[in-house]
Amino acid sequence: MTYRIGYLIGSLASDSINRVLSKALVKLAPDDLEMFEIPIRDLPIYNRDDEYSPGPAVTAFKQAVESADGLLFISPEYNRSIPGALKNAIDIGSRPWGQNSFARKPTGIIGASAGAIGTAVMQSSMRSVLSFLDAPQLNAPEAYIHFDPEVFAADGTVSNESTAQFLAHYMSEYSAFVARVLSSALPGHMGDSDPEVMH
Repeated sequence: MTYRIGYLIGSLASDSINRVLSKALVKLAPDDLEMFEIPIRDLPIYNRDDEYSPGPAVTAFKQAVESADGLLFISPEYNRSIPGALKNAIDIGSRPWGQNSFARKPTGIIGASAGAIGTAVMQSSMRSVLSFLDAPQLNAPEAYIHFDPEVFAADGTVSNESTAQFLAHYMSEYSAFVARVLSSALPGHMGDSDPEVMH
């Protein structure tokens, strides 16, 4: 079975190191993952007044999220938290109430930074947000990538073997996680029929 995985890049910069990381992850993903980007650049600033009259960019974004079997967030860390553009996209996709596009989507979080902590604090913030949005998360392995321009080529080629192996392992584990989450949601599964499990 092939899973369609939408990935969101938290930086809008054309030369973002996380965009380079996304290219590496696409190259290293197992064959059962079909990767496609869900752009966030053209989204308006979230405004509750617009929830029931969304523009075409919002409609297209929510449809893209909902069409994905799983979601991968590839993001830098801004001021020890989630970049504003990415948080805005999440807020838009989660609304209006009762139409949360992220619900029950198996998610992964990974990010690259020039610094040593490699987006760890951003990822912690993201986990709190995704938990509230009922989006299951791959908890291990964690992936905080120290970006070395001598290792990552602009096209996503990774020249360091151990780094390439780690990223390939991450994507393999994410693929297995997606399969587990989606199989548990099949009709007839215990969690699907027990009203105490459903919220």
